[in-house]
Amino acid sequence: MSTTLLRGGRVYSSVDPFATALVIDEGVIAWVGSDAAAKAHAESVDEVIELDGALVTPAFVDAHVHTTSTGLMLTGLDLSTTTSASHLLDQVTAYVQSHRAPVVLGHGWDETAWTSAALPTRNELDRAAFGAPVYLSRVDVHSCLASSALIAAAPECKALPGFDESGWLRQGAHHAVRSAAFDAVTPQLRRAAQRVALQQALSLGIGTIHELGGPQISGRSDFTELMTLEDPQRPRIVGYWGEGIGPDTALSLNATGAAGDYFVDGAIGSRTALLVNPYSDDESTAGAQYLTAAQMRDHIAACSVRGVQAGFHVIGDGAMELLAAAFVDAEAQVGTDVVRAAAHRLEHVEMVTQEQIELFARLGITVSAQPVFDQWWGGQGGMYEKRLGAERAPTLNPFAAMLAAGVPLAFGSDAPVTPLAPWQAIRAAAHHHTPTHAISVRAAFAAHTRGGWRAGGSTQGGVIAPDEPADLAVWHVDELVVQAPDTRVAAWSTDPRSGVPPLPSVEPDAALPECLRTMAKGLTVYNAHPAHDRASDDKGQGEIS
Repeated sequence: MSTTLLRGGRVYSSVDPFATALVIDEGVIAWVGSDAAAKAHAESVDEVIELDGALVTPAFVDAHVHTTSTGLMLTGLDLSTTTSASHLLDQVTAYVQSHRAPVVLGHGWDETAWTSAALPTRNELDRAAFGAPVYLSRVDVHSCLASSALIAAAPECKALPGFDESGWLRQGAHHAVRSAAFDAVTPQLRRAAQRVALQQALSLGIGTIHELGGPQISGRSDFTELMTLEDPQRPRIVGYWGEGIGPDTALSLNATGAAGDYFVDGAIGSRTALLVNPYSDDESTAGAQYLTAAQMRDHIAACSVRGVQAGFHVIGDGAMELLAAAFVDAEAQVGTDVVRAAAHRLEHVEMVTQEQIELFARLGITVSAQPVFDQWWGGQGGMYEKRLGAERAPTLNPFAAMLAAGVPLAFGSDAPVTPLAPWQAIRAAAHHHTPTHAISVRAAFAAHTRGGWRAGGSTQGGVIAPDEPADLAVWHVDELVVQAPDTRVAAWSTDPRSGVPPLPSVEPDAALPECLRTMAKGLTVYNAHPAHDRASDDKGQGEIS
């Protein structure tokens, strides 16, 4: 492995807030400093990359991704812009007429954003697809529209919770038809989808993804194929598997932890998140529960004594009550130190009380959250308010309270639920619809970099400093600003004397950074402008323009 000098830019490093250069040796950051001091290194390195004023930061970590589903959406039927049932049906017809596939896979519809929330019937979907098997997942991927041909391929779904003759399926019925739909995807198509999603991540400065797998998400073969994907041009992949009581199944699949999308409940948009009180727009239901408190307690305890991360998908306040009680019971069973040492993690944690936040802080539990959820569904008239009412909706996603209590935060996308878009997530966290829940840009950036490494069980990574992994992203930035590290609401300065390294502006009207290069383990795995690189006769120098 070679040594590389990057110089002539702005380096986001607390070691030297004014740094303009760094040296990578054997995949590790060896030195950070000024261009003037870098001259001493120029003759001893194998490669020099000229930054031309670009910003260098740690590469992002997306702490919650479903890789194959993301790739299938990027290459398949994207329904995120549909405005009505008829619009959705028209898109299905156009897709079927122009593609040959064993099953029509579409994703992203959200009836709460339509002009009318009425869904298409199963018969209408059958006609639009000319009788083909069709699986169209709602934006939260906790319900779907299924055609008759797909339901016929999974006849057991009719006897499972959540089945409806209309074709809008939830809970167990949804899981059954989803499995049938994804079983029809060939290994070649899965590989292609995975590569598309991973390349998309690299193009956005994401150097590591956490794959959240489980039997109701992707299946074991999909998870195994992804974790063993041989491709030097890909991000690091940290895998989690949610199934069974204890860590044995996850460890047998070489997963980092028995965590991730191990469902306690569902999602608010599909009315399957488990609530204490019924949904405001459908008082006939308070959601779904997939695990008992005893099962959660036993899972936490079994993983804790083995030193393996446990974790769960949890959204509704009813689910959170059950989960908090399970942690308390597991703590009583195996001891506080044993629970803390396992560094458990929770996904989403949208509806949570201050008492529960303090419990998670005390037990060292990381919250893996998705700020774009609030950007898309928060605020007046948003989906949260439609489903939960004006009193409950503003309480969701209290990032500031978590941070203040000392809960470790890791940010991600839950792609394909929301897109791979780390700077958009930072903007969403800093401009939360509920201002008291907003956190500083610096804190949000840390959650999307260092926080992801820590959530994945590493004590290193996510910072630019000597002896840290050289996972980096290089950015073209229109405006660099300084934000004091202890603020909750943006307090901007452009004064270079502050001694605080600058970050790009994420104000709503600011252009978000463009990724020029992504590096993993010291090697370039994405280059936006390879033709602009130039090689010198003596050092193989390259430049980014």
